[in-house]
Amino acid sequence: MATEEREPLTRVPTHVAIIMDGNGRWAKAHGLPRVAGHRAGTENIRRILEACVDFGVKILTIYAFSTENWSRPPEEVESLMRLFGEVIDRETKRLKAQGVQIRHIGSLDRIPEHLKHKMLAAIEQTKDNDRLILNVAFNYGGRAEIVHAIRRMMADGLAPEQVTEEVVSSYLYTAGLPDPDLVIRTAGEMRLSNFLIWQSAYAEYYSTPVYWPDFDREELYKALVAYSQRERRYGRVLDQ
Repeated sequence: MATEEREPLTRVPTHVAIIMDGNGRWAKAHGLPRVAGHRAGTENIRRILEACVDFGVKILTIYAFSTENWSRPPEEVESLMRLFGEVIDRETKRLKAQGVQIRHIGSLDRIPEHLKHKMLAAIEQTKDNDRLILNVAFNYGGRAEIVHAIRRMMADGLAPEQVTEEVVSSYLYTAGLPDPDLVIRTAGEMRLSNFLIWQSAYAEYYSTPVYWPDFDREELYKALVAYSQRERRYGRVLDQ
């Protein structure tokens, strides 16, 4: 469907989070090595970023590398680290020009020093942009994030009665940002895989069988249409 033929979206989520799944299966389906699938997946990020801007999404959070991904074969992890470095080198200048603010959510521990420096430099270069916020969940795990928040609260000497949902949120990596309205997972899986487990408590969930490298503008539009057709009640009944 051409862009001009689309029905206008009746409700656009402010914050979309995506579990970018299926790179390896996409590569296998095309007779390619897994790293080729990861490369295709990183190239797709730019297209989805542009689509998010066009559709009016203000915050995009992508699950790039989980704390559990370190258990993958060493050669695959090494290839991923190299690929992420290439993406930062290639895309930072473009994203800065397009008004995208890059943020990192997750731990900097275990990330190779050269890659850490590139990530921090990209964050610094784009910190004043406000067209769209791109949260890159890299070396991220939802449970680890909550443990990290608890440790910081304890270190700050908070009394038990001071700990509220708002306070916990202020200690998370996403502090200051609204929770995701919509969580999208590609490749047909139906689980969160330790992704934004606190922040996604009331998010709408959308799963598609499409592998991430093939998840294009049209597929994103379908997800946004599905979101706009849902009623978000937050535990209330409709007449409230």
